Amino acid sequence: MGVDIGIVGLAKSGKTTVFNALTRGSASIEGGEAHVGITKVPDPRLEKLAAIFKPQRIVPAEVKYTDIGASAKVPGKEKGMSSQVLALLSKADAIISVVRAFSAESVPHPEGSVDTERDIAAMNFELAFSDLAIIEKRLERLEDSLNGAKHTERPGFLKEQELLARLKAGLEKGIPLREAQLTAEEAKAVSGYQFLTAKPLLIVVNIGEEQLSKAVSLEAEFASRHTRPKCLLVTLCGKLEMELAELDAAAAQEMQDSYGIKEPGLNLVIGLSYELLGLISFLTVGADEVRAWPIPKSTEAVKAAGKVHTDIERGFIRAEVISYDDLMKCGSLAEAKKKGLLRLEGKSYIVQDGDVINYLFNV
Repeated sequence: MGVDIGIVGLAKSGKTTVFNALTRGSASIEGGEAHVGITKVPDPRLEKLAAIFKPQRIVPAEVKYTDIGASAKVPGKEKGMSSQVLALLSKADAIISVVRAFSAESVPHPEGSVDTERDIAAMNFELAFSDLAIIEKRLERLEDSLNGAKHTERPGFLKEQELLARLKAGLEKGIPLREAQLTAEEAKAVSGYQFLTAKPLLIVVNIGEEQLSKAVSLEAEFASRHTRPKCLLVTLCGKLEMELAELDAAAAQEMQDSYGIKEPGLNLVIGLSYELLGLISFLTVGADEVRAWPIPKSTEAVKAAGKVHTDIERGFIRAEVISYDDLMKCGSLAEAKKKGLLRLEGKSYIVQDGDVINYLFNV
C-alpha cells in the first residue's frame, strides 16, 4: 500500500520548506509548481533484523509527499483552490496543512500580520469550500434527474439527495466530513467524491527558531483547540528541520542536541500520518531482503499477503508468524521454532504491527 500525502498552505507559510525537510529535498520555495518526493519511513527494526538475516537489501516502507504547487488562496479575496490543486489533493490519502507561526521581516505575511488561528481557520475554510462546491453541483444534477426519473430510480436519488443535504448542512456549520456520523453504506456512497474534509488532516504549525524553547507549550495550546477525530496537530521549525535533513546522521544529531530537539520532525510527521491513516507495518525477512509493508490496522493475513504479491493472496495456504520482539529474543527463526514461538496462522488472522511473516502458498 503506497501512502500519498498532499501538503497545502497559504502563501509564505513555509509549506515547501516543510516539504524539503520531510523529503530531504531541495525544491525551490519560489514559483508555483508542484513537487513530489518519496520518503523512507524510519524503522529501527529493519536494521536489527538485517543484522540477523544479512539480506542483500533493506526496503523500508515509503511515503509520497506532494507539495501542492499553487498556495491556497486567502478566503474572501480570491475564488478557492484551482482545479490543478483540487485534482492533486483528491488523490491524497491524507492532507498536511502548513500554517505559519514564525515571524520574519524578510518574509512578510500576505495578510500583513502573523495570526496562526486565523490561518488555520482559513485553510479549513478552503477545504470545506471545495467540498461544498462539489455537493451543490451534485444536488443540482440530482434535482434534474428526479424530474425525469423512473419510479424505480427515485428511491436511490432521494437517498443520495438526503445524505448530501445533511453533509452540506454540517459543512455550513463548520463540521468537516471526517466528523460526520455515517453508516458504512453512507461512507461507501460518498467515498467516490474524494471530499477533502473527509480525509485525515495533520496541521503543522511552522514555528521559528526563537520559538523552539516554547514549542511544547505552543503545541499543547493549539492542539487543545484543534485536535479532533482524524485531525492532529504538531509544531516544528521547518527551516531548522530542512537544515537538519541536509546533514549526515552524526552532524544532524549534534545539531538536534544543541537545540534540544528530541525527535526529528520527519519521524514525528510520519508517525502522526500513520496514526491518522490507521496504518501499521508487518515485516518480511530473508537472504534477499528485509522489508516493511504498511497495511491498515485489522487487516487479515490473506489480504496482507496480497500486498507482497497477488499470487500469494490467491494461493494462500497459511502464514508463519512471529512477533518482532520474540524473534529478537530468540536470535533466529530456527531457535524461535524450537521454542514454539513461530506460529501457523490462517487466512482470517489479524496481522499485528511488527509481525514477521513468511507466507506459504501454492498457485
